[in-house]
Amino acid sequence: MGTWQAGKRGWSGIDDNESTAAIRAAVDAGITTIDTAEIYGEGHSERIVAKAVSDIRDRLIYASKVFANHLKYEQVIEACDRSLKNLKTDYLDLYQIHWPSGSFNSEVVPIEETMKALNKLKADGKIRAIGVSNFSRTQLEEAALYGRIDSLQPHYSLFWRKVENDAAPYCIENNIAILAYSPMAQGLLTGKFSPGHQFHQDDHRSANVLFQGENFERAQKALDQLRPIAQSHHCTLAQLSLAWLIAQPQGNAIAGARNAEQATDNAKAASVNLSSDELKQIDEIGRQVTDSLDDNPVMWN
Repeated sequence: MGTWQAGKRGWSGIDDNESTAAIRAAVDAGITTIDTAEIYGEGHSERIVAKAVSDIRDRLIYASKVFANHLKYEQVIEACDRSLKNLKTDYLDLYQIHWPSGSFNSEVVPIEETMKALNKLKADGKIRAIGVSNFSRTQLEEAALYGRIDSLQPHYSLFWRKVENDAAPYCIENNIAILAYSPMAQGLLTGKFSPGHQFHQDDHRSANVLFQGENFERAQKALDQLRPIAQSHHCTLAQLSLAWLIAQPQGNAIAGARNAEQATDNAKAASVNLSSDELKQIDEIGRQVTDSLDDNPVMWN
């Protein structure tokens, strides 16, 4: 369960009560891992997670992240403590570097220093595993020099597959989990956005290259080809895209939801079993979109 939207900032039309209900519904449907971050509404998402499920925390996996502007040793320790307080817990199952040092004009901090802090948190029992997000293979390999990296969180979906040509082979070789964010391409793979759709200016998807120009047109054609496959499994396009992703090597999908219905629907993707021929067919359909993208690793203009 992804909770970026629960932080509200960068999204439109988000209601706290609906976010709380969505998280609870996800857990009721069998989802056990909840992913959040300090930057999601400056801790608001973490507090919503606590509101939703702190009474059953012992049944869940909590994953949070430290942002690129808090990667010095003491900053990492302080950020983790804030997240623990927000989440009303005394440990995080997974703590991740959200973006590499230097991202968003942040100060460049040696990865050795950041990893030293993460290893200290792990030794103290405040975190149980270390992960990175938005790292290239080179950056992942460097981080691994200073401690065990258990997960990589990249932007990864049928319509955005850059990780497959970079860090994914290293993750497969080294038993590193791939936790894909935006596995439904920020809603594009649900098929709910028709040509001409305009996002609110406060919605970060207004700058997503997949929703623009020829990329969007190619995506619509691909969705038309995916619909018969989804219908044959009596599932939605969203569930099909999630099922495709979790069938990939080391693949795990972080699926966000605005409300309880969406969360319950997302969980049903785990029961969609795709044959090898169907996976190959879906792969070929997705490449009609991804083969035309440029080399920019970031999906927002």
